[in-house]
Amino acid sequence: MTTATSNASSLFNPTSAPDYLPVDQLRCLQLQRLQRIVRRAYENVELYRTRMVERGVAPGDIQSLDDIAALPFTVKTDLRDTYPFGMFASPMNEIVRTHASSGTTGKPIVVAYTQDDINVWKEVMVRTFACCSLHSGDIVQNAYGYGLFTGGLGAHYGLETLGATVIPISGGNTARQIMVMKDFNVTAICSTPSYFIHLMEKANEMGIPLKDLPLRAGVFGAEPWTSAMREYVEREAGIKAYDIYGLSEIIGPGVASACCAQEGLHIFEDHFYPEIIDPETGEVLPDGEEGELVFTTLSKWAMPMLRYRTRDITTLMTEPCPCGRSIRRIARIGRRSDDMFIIRGVNVFPSQIEEALLRVEGAVPHYQIILTRDGGLDQVEVEVEVTAELFTDSVKGMEVLQKQFVRAIADIIGIRVAVRLVKPQSIPRSEGKAKRVIDKRNEG
Repeated sequence: MTTATSNASSLFNPTSAPDYLPVDQLRCLQLQRLQRIVRRAYENVELYRTRMVERGVAPGDIQSLDDIAALPFTVKTDLRDTYPFGMFASPMNEIVRTHASSGTTGKPIVVAYTQDDINVWKEVMVRTFACCSLHSGDIVQNAYGYGLFTGGLGAHYGLETLGATVIPISGGNTARQIMVMKDFNVTAICSTPSYFIHLMEKANEMGIPLKDLPLRAGVFGAEPWTSAMREYVEREAGIKAYDIYGLSEIIGPGVASACCAQEGLHIFEDHFYPEIIDPETGEVLPDGEEGELVFTTLSKWAMPMLRYRTRDITTLMTEPCPCGRSIRRIARIGRRSDDMFIIRGVNVFPSQIEEALLRVEGAVPHYQIILTRDGGLDQVEVEVEVTAELFTDSVKGMEVLQKQFVRAIADIIGIRVAVRLVKPQSIPRSEGKAKRVIDKRNEG
């Protein structure tokens, strides 16, 4: 038995039992739930009924899991176009909670839950935290934002159901976060990875290095981050950093989670059926091929989602995981199809820039990608923050460091881009999701 399997067994939570279902039994359960949810969507959501009729598909046509390919896709604009309640399959007197996106790019995305949906959400969040080796003895600081954002309350109710002690601190007030972390003997934290890095820096400034605290685990999500970033966090904070995945349109956090083996993220696929498609053609790709991740909710009663296109690029992994779970995994999601920009004919993703920068010794994970347009051609400049020691070093030393960053980026994306080193604290810190790309291509 491997160490990972041994550790997982010693911390086994009964709620995680579906993670270990025999595959044949899991597929049978998925089909039953798929048939039920397709019928509910068809009978109660006009958009789905109209599209299924247009495609000549009826609920009774779903006789196997492969038949899911006959169903229509759902995209984010569908939720905006039906704002606020057009995607609901339940009457308002059965809706016990709604959440919504910020709506910064137009109408917000509104999602809904019945009490049964909330119970499922609690269940998958308990399974998430069990994956991350949390248990009832943990004291957990929940620094995800509370409110219409799904992260705060999603994590909160899962932690309470797990039996952990929850500190509902939400985001912001960073000095207070550090004080609470120290005084309350916090053993685990939930936040975005970028905000946790900000907490690490603030703790060092306050003379309270996180390595000196009882903190042992971080549960990080809500934004893409690379393996290089995870390694940086684990090294600098002395914790185990776990990647979790979710999206409001499906349920919120709780769709997939890394485990102690950290070899991809397990999908709780008894509730969320995954597909990988070619983002250009929509064709379903076999397991192991990279493409766009698509989810169908199998038990979301208030607001079923059929084949929701996430825009996240990843692969489905079927090989056994050392932790022993039978549910499939997705590779770490470091990029989204709608994050891509094209420079001199080359497709570039922000995660590639991040990975390159963190390859350079002494780098800190604070950067911005500035996109501009000159003479009709897109240009990119990467601003990289350096430590105070490096910034006050000799001009020659700075030139050497800049060339190292340029070379590291070129090694990954295949082209050279401009890199500018900036002084410490000059790149804005985020208390939620970090904004890595500043797009100025349509300015003036």
